[in-house]
Amino acid sequence: MDIRIGIVQSMKEIEVELPDDADRDEVMKEVEAALSSDSVLWLTDRKGRRVGVPAQRISYVELGTPASGRVVGFGAA
Repeated sequence: MDIRIGIVQSMKEIEVELPDDADRDEVMKEVEAALSSDSVLWLTDRKGRRVGVPAQRISYVELGTPASGRVVGFGAA
């Protein structure tokens, strides 16, 4: 699953590819908890790297589909 996070006063986004077994509802709960407590949102990507985003800098969060569900190129029929 992909997660895209918009940052306040920045044109760039943070994109993190979460493991295939990541639970969408659990990720949403983690985001909501970080936003409500004004703490740091910590995510672990598919390669085991940790990414921390200060909650006060988050402008929006977009949860995508699992990475295996995407079709890239001319094979999309």
